[in-house]
Amino acid sequence: MKKFGLIVLGGIAAIVLLANLGPMIGLAISLAILYFSIKQYMKTDSTGAKVGWAIVGLVALAITATNVPAVLGIAALYILYVVYKNWNKKDEVVKEDNDPFTNFERQWADLNR
Repeated sequence: MKKFGLIVLGGIAAIVLLANLGPMIGLAISLAILYFSIKQYMKTDSTGAKVGWAIVGLVALAITATNVPAVLGIAALYILYVVYKNWNKKDEVVKEDNDPFTNFERQWADLNR
């Protein structure tokens, strides 16, 4: 039953990721342009260049704001990562051994400490 839940969750996350692939690419490109424009704005000394880089940065910021659905794609990518990590994970439930001799040996070892 656990594997079925992981398959369903992974399938939904994959569909959401594919649906938001375009906005994710647009977000990456616009963030790169925004980063570059900020770096160039900080480097330049002339007022005209600062105004130009500020305009480029504001346009890139507007493009970044329109790609907000890409956050859903990033969340879907993280969910796929979690599903991948939990796919072969064993249940870590330790079952107590009800054998009286094993319990006696363990208790005897605890008493001798």
